[in-house]
Amino acid sequence: MDHPLVSIIVPIYNSALDLVPCLESIKRQNYENIEVLLVNDGSSDSSLEICRMYARLDSRMIVIDKENSGVSGTRNVAIERAQGEYLQFVDSDDFLDRNATRLMVESAQESRCDLLICHYCSVMPDGRTSVYGFLPPDVRMDKPQFARHLMEEPASFYYGVMWNKLYRRDIIMEHGIRCNEEFTWSEDMLFNLEYIRYAESFYAMRTPVYYYARQKKHSLSASVSPAKVMTTKASLFKYYKQLYIDLGLYERYRLQIYTYLVAMAKDMG
Repeated sequence: MDHPLVSIIVPIYNSALDLVPCLESIKRQNYENIEVLLVNDGSSDSSLEICRMYARLDSRMIVIDKENSGVSGTRNVAIERAQGEYLQFVDSDDFLDRNATRLMVESAQESRCDLLICHYCSVMPDGRTSVYGFLPPDVRMDKPQFARHLMEEPASFYYGVMWNKLYRRDIIMEHGIRCNEEFTWSEDMLFNLEYIRYAESFYAMRTPVYYYARQKKHSLSASVSPAKVMTTKASLFKYYKQLYIDLGLYERYRLQIYTYLVAMAKDMG
């Protein structure tokens, strides 16, 4: 098995208090063929200095400093710069198991999938963790099979976020898939729906290798008003609908698709 280059993308905004554990977990990955794009989104704290320190210590870490534009624009800058065969995304207040990248690449290669999804650990304020994952693990699926499972948990972080997945860069570049900078909430889901349109094979990895710092995100999710949630979901709904129309599954899953408008992710609170 070869060891293709993986571009690990970390958008950073005022993350100084949590950044060192995140970067340490990336630096210590036992998969060495990585480039780490640390994109500072106009932070006003010491985040940029921390990034530059790590870049001096590890030549695989590349610092990109830009004016503040939000997480979508920050990820897009990194996508344009990335050179890896695969793209992996990490939030700056989360951290990885040291085997994360290796296991994800090995699973993606062995299954020959276009999109790999891994179970993940949600970390509570007291340090307790809960594992989340809905797809049957270690099974390669085609798009209709994947779409059927997606409808079982249409609002779950497991499907919606970018950080528990491994993407093929050639699919992203060929089809011009980018994060929509007009969305300030649930932008990950729109990116994934666009990617799913062009991916043909999917694989779920059983081992949880990503640690999601739930306590750090709760205040952010709580600040999103119910009106904003519904407006964003209404905008995303048309992408859901079109995906299932294209697959010839819309009539069969019409009721489940509409439940997305009222569903809340089980692992958000």
